[in-house]
Amino acid sequence: QVQLRESGGGSVQTGGSLRLSCVGSGDFYCMGWFRQVAGQGREEVARFYTNDGTTYYPGSMRVRFAISHDEDKDTLFLQMNNLTPEDSGMYYCAASETRPCGLVRPDSNPDNYWGRGTQVTVSS
Repeated sequence: QVQLRESGGGSVQTGGSLRLSCVGSGDFYCMGWFRQVAGQGREEVARFYTNDGTTYYPGSMRVRFAISHDEDKDTLFLQMNNLTPEDSGMYYCAASETRPCGLVRPDSNPDNYWGRGTQVTVSS
């Protein structure tokens, strides 16, 4: 059974950095990070394609966030820099074995795998 386990969340001040990790193994075509604030919808942060290392960031996420993957350690990372209070939320790791990547439309893909999340809190 596939399990994804996140770590690395915490509390930082504005301008600080955090590095999130997600450990999990499987025949994943793509992996990614999402975040959610209580009472709001889920937002994609970054995506990684394991076949060729291609990355995708929606909007302006690329400026401050960087996704990477260590295949030997079965670990997905998210480096977050220059954090602001608007970055606060629960961060979830996700993975898809399907092609095209099931994380593109996560609400339409019940076969995606999800971690339990790690909390990030940025104070002003």
